[in-house]
This record gives sequence, structure tokens and C-alpha cells, in this order.
Amino acid sequence: MKIGILGAGNIGAAAARLFVAAGHDVAVSNSRGPETLRELIRELGPQAHAMTIADAARFGEVVLLAVPWRSPEALPQPELLRNKIVIDAMNPYRPDGGFYDLEGSTSSEEVLKRVPGARLVKAFNTIYYVHLASRGRNDLPLEDRHTIYVAGDDAEAKKVVAHLIEEIGFAPVDTGSLREGGRMQEPNSPIYNKTYTAREARQFLLDLEAKRA
Repeated sequence: MKIGILGAGNIGAAAARLFVAAGHDVAVSNSRGPETLRELIRELGPQAHAMTIADAARFGEVVLLAVPWRSPEALPQPELLRNKIVIDAMNPYRPDGGFYDLEGSTSSEEVLKRVPGARLVKAFNTIYYVHLASRGRNDLPLEDRHTIYVAGDDAEAKKVVAHLIEEIGFAPVDTGSLREGGRMQEPNSPIYNKTYTAREARQFLLDLEAKRA
């Protein structure tokens, strides 16, 4: 696939390495311009390209949002993402490290307001970037791999993102809708930044649901 990555920080760069290793073509972008990405592109090789944010959005069949949530100006024009599968890896951190009060909404619901028409999937936001870079294991059965959670309202989009997660050595676990599942993935939730295998994650979610019931 062609994957556009918006943001070349810890998560964006780690994801780019993994997607290239899995055989995908990747366009990497950041707010400072393609010329600042030469070293990363040289490392990634011929399957990687440095682009502007807008061009990376155009390039990707799937687009990963890995820019600061607090900087909506870092996102491309909404029409560039319309009808595309968009992975929201962002979290609603304030500049001081706290969290924005979303007044009952979730960060991904707010993102969808910024990019209406996108096929939004919440994923890659609960995993520590060091774990993303180092814990992928294609040699393990899915149930024994480190979990990356997915949430969203588009079943086909979630299926595509889940397949990408499997390709890079992790296990996708579906937390549900963009609202309820997305809320489960927010910072300070019980699963945020936990190193559960898929088997452990599924059991934890079942136990959590039972307690709530």
C-alpha cells in the first residue's frame, strides 16, 4: 500500500520504519518541510519519500496522523483526506503535559470534526513509541503478540488497519466504536500504555465489561 505519515516524531518515524520493512511505500512529512527529513529517508531507502503534509496526504491510500493533537493547523485540508482511511495516533495533550477537557467528547470525535468525510480509525495512540519500535514479533502467534488497539465506526477501515498491524508484528484488538472504543483508548484509561498481549487484552476488556455490568 501507499501510506502517508503526517508527523516524523517518535511514533511517525517508528511506524515508517515498520511499514517499509513490511513492504509498503511510505511518504513521510512534518511541519518543517521535506528537506529536514533527508536523514530518515536515507535510512529508510527507496520505498520512502519526503513530502509536504499536503502531498503525503494525497499520496497515501492510508494516512497516519502523528502530529500534536493540539495543533490542528498541522493537518491538511479536509478534502485531501475525504474517503481515505485515516489512522488517528494522536492524544489530547496540552503543551504543559495535561489533557484538554473535551466535555464528554473524545479526541478522535474532535479529529473527525476537523477532517469530515475521513474513514477514521483510532490506533497507535496507546503504545509507547519504544515498544512500537521494538516489540513487533511476526514469529509469534497473534494471541501472544503485543496489542495495538483499534476503534472506529467503519468496519472495513478497521479491517485494513488491523491487517497493517498484523503485518508489522503486533496484534489488533478492537475496542469498539469511535466514541466508546475511542474513550477506552484515551490517556489514563486502564489499557493506555500497557504491555498486554492480545490474549491478556481481550480478557482484561471482558473483565472490565463484567465489572461495569
